[in-house]
Amino acid sequence: MGLPDKIKDYIVPGWLKILPGFLNKLQSELSMTPESLAYEIWQEAHDPEINPEILWDANVRISTDLCEEEKVFLNHRKLKTVKALANYLQIDEKEINPNDVPTIAMCGSGGGLRALVAESSSYLAAKEAGLFDCLTYTAGISGSCWLQALFYSSISGQCHGKILEHLKTRLDVHIAYPPAALTLVNSAPTNKFLLSGLVEKLKGIPKADFGIVDVYGMLLTARLLIPRGELNVDAQDLKLSNQRRFIDTGNFPMPIYTAVRHEIPIDEQEDKGTHAAKERAKKQAWFQWFEFSPYEMWCEEMEAGIPVWAMGRNFENGRTTWRENGLALPELRLTLLMGVWGSAFCATLSHYYREIRPVVKSLAGFGSLDQLLMEKNEELVKVHPIDPATIPNYALGLKGQLPASCPESIFKTPNFQLMDAGMSNNLPIYPLLRPGREVDMIIAFDVSSDAREANWIKVVDGYATQRGITGWPMGAGWPPEDASESEVAEELAKVEDATEKEAADKSNEAQQLTGQGTPPAEKKRMVNSLGYCNVWVGSTKERTGDDEPPLSKRVEDDMELLHHDAGIAVIYFPFLANPKVEGLDPLTSDFMSTWNFVYTPDQIDKAVALARANFEEGADQTKRAVKAVYERKKSKRLEKEAQEKEERRFRKMRLGMVGKKLGEGMHADQFT
Repeated sequence: MGLPDKIKDYIVPGWLKILPGFLNKLQSELSMTPESLAYEIWQEAHDPEINPEILWDANVRISTDLCEEEKVFLNHRKLKTVKALANYLQIDEKEINPNDVPTIAMCGSGGGLRALVAESSSYLAAKEAGLFDCLTYTAGISGSCWLQALFYSSISGQCHGKILEHLKTRLDVHIAYPPAALTLVNSAPTNKFLLSGLVEKLKGIPKADFGIVDVYGMLLTARLLIPRGELNVDAQDLKLSNQRRFIDTGNFPMPIYTAVRHEIPIDEQEDKGTHAAKERAKKQAWFQWFEFSPYEMWCEEMEAGIPVWAMGRNFENGRTTWRENGLALPELRLTLLMGVWGSAFCATLSHYYREIRPVVKSLAGFGSLDQLLMEKNEELVKVHPIDPATIPNYALGLKGQLPASCPESIFKTPNFQLMDAGMSNNLPIYPLLRPGREVDMIIAFDVSSDAREANWIKVVDGYATQRGITGWPMGAGWPPEDASESEVAEELAKVEDATEKEAADKSNEAQQLTGQGTPPAEKKRMVNSLGYCNVWVGSTKERTGDDEPPLSKRVEDDMELLHHDAGIAVIYFPFLANPKVEGLDPLTSDFMSTWNFVYTPDQIDKAVALARANFEEGADQTKRAVKAVYERKKSKRLEKEAQEKEERRFRKMRLGMVGKKLGEGMHADQFT
């Protein structure tokens, strides 16, 4: 080979030479000619033996209640968690009343592959401690959605350790590296596995925009949901409804996946005339949360949902719109949903800036630039440089049947534009507060790049207030890292004033319940900086008049969790640097960027070690908190049973007196 050839090979990578051949083959497979793969996929989309849901009728369920399938799951799961709690707390299983078992949810933040890797380790550590088996729900955003999809697949064997081993074999290649991606897309059996969802959407929903998020979802699936060896793909892994096989009998927690729709009601005001009206409309924007479980796709704001196996088909007036052939489309595949759940790049310009803000703080002139961008935030938060993915809108024709708060656009647009829920809150707490789920404790692993700045726990306050949720720890959180001393002092004073009056009562009551408290050496004073494990507890105490709910301070003594009026307990694990794991800082290590899509086995090991070390820092405190919530529920049940027993005894005594007097000839109406 001569020098010119060497230079050409250096400048033009070898894979570029074979790219035309790959693309020509892919184009042929997608041509829809009778011998093409796309034609085969589309034929199978009409086969009820392969996709039985295409024959099933589906209605929009308008209700705030949980669906019946989830209620059945809860009954089964409760029986499983009794045994798990006994093992975790080292209590005789026979002593545990199922009604005393806390409903515990574990959730993970967004953060791309950083979240996927680190939270796999956190969940594994929780499993080894016996805590994971006590869960009723898990919930995810972005990378933690990918984690759930992997856990409830044929790849993992429902073991987080196997997930980590799988990731070591798959993440050392970028998801968009052409030779790797195109080889999978052009070779059997992975080509049908990856292209089925795209073909069904392109052919079945012609009005649905096909864009970057759809391709991104396919590339994610190619990296994450294809096992090493690439031949043993399982089509069952591509339907969310198939995850029921792991949870219907209560063997595992129910996963909740999340996405949001950004409502920017500008068009609604266009014909209302005044410039002032249009300006107000530009400021009125919010995110609507959608949740996806193996049972249902549901939107809280609309108070409506559909069976998850009906995702992707069209609806009108709450009923399935059957296609001309009398069939519906197959369930929307995970190849598309993986992209929707993790589409952080569909963020607004405001979110883009928030992501890079910690990195650029050291630049000269940062202060003035930061001030300028913060002043323009109301404008930046409306702009999405990349369009979100689309899913058919099931609310068409339901105007007048959904809550009045639903925006007019819901009843006009044929498709929902859905994106990464981290745009709204990078912790998926909102679905866990849904009535009917009755969650007693939330354990949150936050791998956000801006955890210290963006106080995602405190953001929930507005949601809880708006929906009248009792028991949420209002005011939980911490002052930002760059807060002034006066701001920190003011924040601490508010919390301390709000809780000081109740402290003595809480301590006395809890002492009576358990006879012990937190060891003095382990009591912690609330400080400005975040710890590895942070606990808050809300209050269910009824408010009088317009009184604000009491603010919550960080739990210093386990007995605070035992108080009769204690509400939801939140245990928060931020992903912080730890001296036990040298050479890794989530804020400064380049490979831990949200936008990094290549992890070497060594980098995975480092992230795993850090997540495990941080969990171990709070393992004992977490166990004590679970024990305290269990004891509180037990105490309240026993108190209620004693009260009911006394009421029955009193009624029986009164009936005996009435019978005696009637026997003496007195009329019953003489008794009050």
